This record gives sequence, structure tokens and C-alpha cells, in this order.
Amino acid sequence: MKVVILNTFERTGGAAIAANRLMKALIKNGIEAKTLVLYKQTGDQNVISIQSSSIKKQLARLYFLWERWIIFVHNRFSRKNLFSVSIANTGFDVSMHPLVKEADIIHIHWINQGFLSLSDLKKLAASGKPIVWTMHDMWPYTGICHHARECDHFTRECGQCFFLQSKRDKDMSHKIFLQKKQHIFSNNNLTFIACSTWLANKTKISGLSTNHTVISIPNPIDVSLFNVLDKAISREKLGLPKDKKILLFGAVNVTDTRKGFDYLLEALKKIDTTMLCLAIFGQAKKEFTSLVKIPVYSIGYLNSHEKIVTVYNAVDLFITPSLEENLPNTIMEAMACGTPCVGFNTGGIPEMIDHKLNGYVASYKSTEDLANGINWVLKEADYPVLSDNARKKAESTYNETIVAKQYIDLYMRLYQNESEIFNHHGYI
Repeated sequence: MKVVILNTFERTGGAAIAANRLMKALIKNGIEAKTLVLYKQTGDQNVISIQSSSIKKQLARLYFLWERWIIFVHNRFSRKNLFSVSIANTGFDVSMHPLVKEADIIHIHWINQGFLSLSDLKKLAASGKPIVWTMHDMWPYTGICHHARECDHFTRECGQCFFLQSKRDKDMSHKIFLQKKQHIFSNNNLTFIACSTWLANKTKISGLSTNHTVISIPNPIDVSLFNVLDKAISREKLGLPKDKKILLFGAVNVTDTRKGFDYLLEALKKIDTTMLCLAIFGQAKKEFTSLVKIPVYSIGYLNSHEKIVTVYNAVDLFITPSLEENLPNTIMEAMACGTPCVGFNTGGIPEMIDHKLNGYVASYKSTEDLANGINWVLKEADYPVLSDNARKKAESTYNETIVAKQYIDLYMRLYQNESEIFNHHGYI
């Protein structure tokens, strides 16, 4: 069986990491899987970029800028929320690409920022091939937003989009919603995969998802690669203190308000930090980290598996005070390394962290409870048991072999159904 995975980036972002891990897991389990991307970032021969010429590279840049410009105009020339929405008005037609034509299954992941337009998605849907769409945020079933927050307009037909500061029923979000409904969701060969039960439940109440199958399958992780290592040796490699309790926080951009760093700062004011220090990965500027009143160690970007695993093993606790999340790869990675996690009760986080079994789930936006969680893990809980439970959760739920099998079973059912339809109509 041949599967083609579609994702904008090869390595940048959580969706790209998850899609890449799935491709490798499928290959290990006997599936001929390739990934088609807009931006190729490694030498992996199983990943192919559609930017095969300088013209296409220029087009990719133009498409990206044109989409953002349209959003900028509709947002009254404000940069606020510029990347909180996507309209998929530009992209590349990949329906005739050799990988797509040869594939038995088309597997879509995250395709925004100039990779595929709504028109391009329509052409893929019209191919008649089974299409699996793994959703890494809410965009596939909303009008334009990636995270709807408290808004429920996607359950109808969108409109009055707060991201656009709009009061109009028939604004751009409403227009894109109807285009999705007419051109994409009218096809019955789409199967939607939510990485969390939370996202699956949200999808099912969307005005777009009627008559479509929605399944929950988590992202995969290689538990042989993300494993438990000696903490003292890991700290020595990174130059971290051996006599402190180390908290870990990180994101591609830690200043992103959605990542909740302000809540962590407030929580740290509510606990005894005498023996604590904070390690941060991602973009953490000095003027930002200077706000933290405990020693801060900036690790920078985690650009290798070895460094990522070493970091998780070097710390005592991973904190994710994010306000919007689906199924964070970071929690999965930390747990696989035996590191307990603390996070808010939002999105798919409470599905990953089992409260007081392998970490602590704090009340949403409560800095008091976030502080309670940090204290509980470090001072009250049986830490070795927590650590062991975290590792077991990763092994039993997110193990790449288990996840790959779920996808392969789905692929086989869809492929067999397609074959039966063709036989019924006398095509073969």
C-alpha cells in the first residue's frame, strides 16, 4: 500500500513533527509512505518538496504574503491575530503530482500558509481516492481560525469573527466556511482524525462535519528513542546545576501569549523557589527571562533528538501553562523520558496528564492551582512512581507501533471500501 502524507513543513511546528514521526512509523511497519511538503528541511529521501524550481520558490513566497495581506486588510490593517487565522486562498495544485497519482491513500495534515488552497483541496477530494485528514488544530472545521477559544460560531456557519474584530454575520469567516462546505465537505471520501478526544468532540459539533467520520488517534512517538536516561549525566552534558530542582518550559516562541508564560511567572511567586531554577528552550530573549526571579538557563532551540532527550531527562518537571492546545508533542516527549508534567485543564492536555497519577492538571488559568501542581509534584508526590507512570502512559498510548497499527487498519478499511465500490460499478 502506498500512502502520501501532505504537510506544509517537514520539521517546523508540532504538526510537522507528528506527520514526520508517523511517516517513519508507517515505513517501519511495511507501508510505502512518502511525504510531500512545501518546505523541505532535511536530506530525508522520503520527503519531497513541490518547490522543484526557482519559479515555484518565488511563488511560495508570493502565496504566503498574499494570504497574509488579505487577512491584514480584513483585520483593518492590524497585525493582531495575523497568524491566528488562515483563508487558504493560495496554494499549489498537487493532484497530478506523481506521489499523489500513485498513492492508494492521501493523508492530509497541516497545509496552511501557501501550500494548498481550498481549490487545491477540492481537486484532491474530486480524485475519488480515500482521503484521511489528521487535524492538528481546529482550522479544518472552522471558517478561518486555528483555535476558536470560547467562540461557538463554527457550530453554525461562522460569521462575526472576533479575530477579525467583525460584527458582520457574512464576513470573511462566513465566506470561507461556506466555501469549505461546498467544495470540500460535500465529498464523502473524507475521514477526519483528531489527535485528541477533545478535538474529535469539537469536530463533531461543527456545521461542516455532518455525515463525515471523525476518529480519535493520537500522535506517535518512538519510545525507544525518547527514553529514560541518568539525570546527573544529562545535567552535566547541558551544564545544569545538580543540586537544584529544575523546571522546564519551552515553545518555538515563548513570548506567544497562548503559551501562558505569564501564568507561570505568577505561579512561581506563590511558591518557595529557594531550591528551584528554570530551564527554557525556544526563543527566550534576556529582557524576557529577566522577569523570572529564579536562575534561568536558556537552552535555545532543540535541533537534535539527542539534545531533546537529554533536556527532558535533566529536569524534574515539565510545565505547560498553554491556553490553547490539542495534543502537545512536548508532553508526550517528557512523559516518554519519565518526566512528570503540569498543565492547565484545556484541550487534549487532561487526556495526556492523568491527574496525580503521572502529573498534575491545574484548573484553567488558575495561577494558584498551577503553583499547587508544581509544589505537589516536587514536594508531596511519590516522585519515582509519578515518573514510572509517565513512562508507562507514553509506552501504552503513544508508542509509534500502536499508533501506526491504528492508521494502517484504517487505511486498509478505506482501501477495501473503495475497491468494493469500483467492483460494484464494474470499473475493475
